[in-house]
Amino acid sequence: MTLGESLARAATELGVVLPEPEKLWSDMAVYVAAEFDRRARVRPDEKQQQLYWMFLQGNGRRLAAGLTADPAEMVRAVAAWTGGAGLAETKAQAPFIEFRPWALAHEREPLGTVELEWCCLLDRFHTPPMNRFPREHALLVAAYAQPVLRRLMPVTSHNNLWFSTSTTANRRLTGVGPMIWPRYEGSYAVLEVHEVLARFETPEEAVAFVVAGLPEGIGPAH
Repeated sequence: MTLGESLARAATELGVVLPEPEKLWSDMAVYVAAEFDRRARVRPDEKQQQLYWMFLQGNGRRLAAGLTADPAEMVRAVAAWTGGAGLAETKAQAPFIEFRPWALAHEREPLGTVELEWCCLLDRFHTPPMNRFPREHALLVAAYAQPVLRRLMPVTSHNNLWFSTSTTANRRLTGVGPMIWPRYEGSYAVLEVHEVLARFETPEEAVAFVVAGLPEGIGPAH
């Protein structure tokens, strides 16, 4: 039985009407509620195919996720979220759904652009497949702990981390300071273009090096 068939059967048994899936493959389903700007995506876990991940997205951001093997729980989550329920109400219907305090705060009162970017980026490394990159996560945590960096937009690309004074798409043109590469021969390397300026054993040391070279009074990003 495909994922779509399994969800459809569970919905019928529960007497729940789901929206028509925007995308439906044998092992993935995406449901959208345009009126609420909501999206629910279901896909199998990479290691345990009998388990499925569900990701709940709102306003273009992933706000919650959960892992379950029960199609009925998936249906309840999809129905609640695409029906306009909040995070807490959705979790009450489907307890496997998890979210962090920032998501609940953002739902109640939208976070600023920079703070939201930091929260979403940090949160990505708690769920598959990004949870396989602990060095990158440690680097983000170390950078977020620095007030001056927390005012800038974090940008990641090919495992690198760098910072921008812009909240728009042209962040490479407004990058400030060097970038940090957390996988340079087992170290955290600070690079300017392709030149290695310094190497450190811990992310905190690499971040401190970048902060020390920033101009005074920089930020916030806008």
